[in-house]
Amino acid sequence: MRSTLRTRRSTDHATHRSRRTAQAAAAALVAGALTLTACGGDNDGKDKGTDGGKATESSDTGSVTLPKLDGDTLEVAAVWTGAEQANFKKVLAEFEKRTGAKVTFVPAQDPIINFLGSKIAGGAPPDVAMLPQVGAIKQAVDKKWAKPVGPDAQAQLAKNYAQGWQDLGKVDGKQYGVYYKAANKSLVWYNAKVFENAGAKEPKTWKDFLTTAQTVYDSGVTPVSVGGADGWTLTDWFENIYLSQAGPEKYDQLAQHKIKWTDPSVKDALTTLAQIWGDKNLIAGGPDGALQTEFPASVTQTFTGGDQPKAGMVFEGDFVAVNIAETKAKIGTDAKVFPFPAVGSKPPVVSGGDAAVVLKDSKAAQALVTFLASPDAATIQAKLGGYLSPNKSVALSAYPNAVQQKMAKALIAAGDDFRFDMSDQAPQSFGGTPGKGEWKDLQDFLKNPKDVAGAQKKLESDAAAAYKG
Repeated sequence: MRSTLRTRRSTDHATHRSRRTAQAAAAALVAGALTLTACGGDNDGKDKGTDGGKATESSDTGSVTLPKLDGDTLEVAAVWTGAEQANFKKVLAEFEKRTGAKVTFVPAQDPIINFLGSKIAGGAPPDVAMLPQVGAIKQAVDKKWAKPVGPDAQAQLAKNYAQGWQDLGKVDGKQYGVYYKAANKSLVWYNAKVFENAGAKEPKTWKDFLTTAQTVYDSGVTPVSVGGADGWTLTDWFENIYLSQAGPEKYDQLAQHKIKWTDPSVKDALTTLAQIWGDKNLIAGGPDGALQTEFPASVTQTFTGGDQPKAGMVFEGDFVAVNIAETKAKIGTDAKVFPFPAVGSKPPVVSGGDAAVVLKDSKAAQALVTFLASPDAATIQAKLGGYLSPNKSVALSAYPNAVQQKMAKALIAAGDDFRFDMSDQAPQSFGGTPGKGEWKDLQDFLKNPKDVAGAQKKLESDAAAAYKG
């Protein structure tokens, strides 16, 4: 089975966007699979608007006061489709009710930077764009497209966001991005029936994880499924172990190639990783089988086969829900999830996200990003399901089910210690190209996990060439 996810990753900009495509599709599936009804998106019935849709400074009943914008029009561009787009439009509708402005959603093509470039060249840029990468914000600033966010939005950010999320939206010390949506890429999904039969428990530490894996193996089921045919899954394994074990500062240094891949911290992470990859009994099909298993199959084989699936657990982000939905397993009952175990003192949280950036500076555009930085906006979409907010002021109870509450709790609990996907920050030739760079080097390491030094040497050689280029 050749996955759409993998195929899209083989093109330019695929590394980040293919994951986001899966995350977008998961928006509808997570809540639906749990057979729980999300609450409405109209802020608990508040802010129904005033006569004729007019708004005043005092019409707000939420946590943030917005200006009167009757007659103003705004365009917001994003690559979101389907349920993700529909739910975001409900957030924009609430902004319209509170301010009297008219907001139009502009569907953007991917990569959005190219789409925005054509719009700007034609003299018709949107007022606000939702950008899916840290690098995209910097590109927009370097091209002099982006405008700094105003003091009201900055006040909301200071009140509601960990410093790390604020800093991700800064370029040269100025705030340009407001992170509205996040993804949690530090999750392990498991077959609940397998765990029940084995008497296995959700592990909190790496040591516990190894014990749980052995317990599942002893019950007659291979514990871990690895989609090694898709190299990006292997980078995610490494990043979570490295972030937890080496810490966020080292993670930043390695992501920017300020330290070499021959650093002892990389040796430690690869050695830890080899505790799973190097034990053929713990991986479905052994290393050779894992290298022939594409990501979608790594998920579906965990949740098919009755009491004897090919694996009991599979690691990947919240977008795994898309692939689980292809099976008969129900998320929350048959398929459950726990945070990636702590290898060091804290469990890792590797994340992605979308930031609102102002392209046409105006009172209305600044008001919108202020609203998006508030818990009011995020709470609306949180209630609709399939969404995680980096806004720490959003109550966990706003999320419609236990699975999403657990994901959101892990994301917020990380504070400033979460980090963006490392391979997504690297040059494409190293961190995002099938058959070469980090993807190929980690596939080779999966095949021969004993050769830690050789893997480090090859990773450093490929990284040095890519960053130099």
